[in-house]
Amino acid sequence: MSGLKEREDVYTRNGYKDREDYLKNLANDWGLELFVVKMVADMLGSSEDFDGLVSELEDMDCDGALEAFRV
Repeated sequence: MSGLKEREDVYTRNGYKDREDYLKNLANDWGLELFVVKMVADMLGSSEDFDGLVSELEDMDCDGALEAFRV
C-alpha cells in the first residue's frame, strides 16, 4: 500500500472522509477557526494529526494562545 493511501485510510478508519474532514471536525470540536488548526497541522505534518496535533492544541490552549481564535 502506498504511503498516501495509508494516510488516507487512517482518516477513514477513524470515521472521517479525509484529512480535510478531520481537521474541520477538530477545529469545530475545539471551537477554533479552521485556519489555526490547519496552520499547526501543516507545521507538524500529517503523521502527527492524531497525536502531536492534539497535544499541541492542548498546550496552546493551556497557554491561552488560542483565545483570540475562538469562533
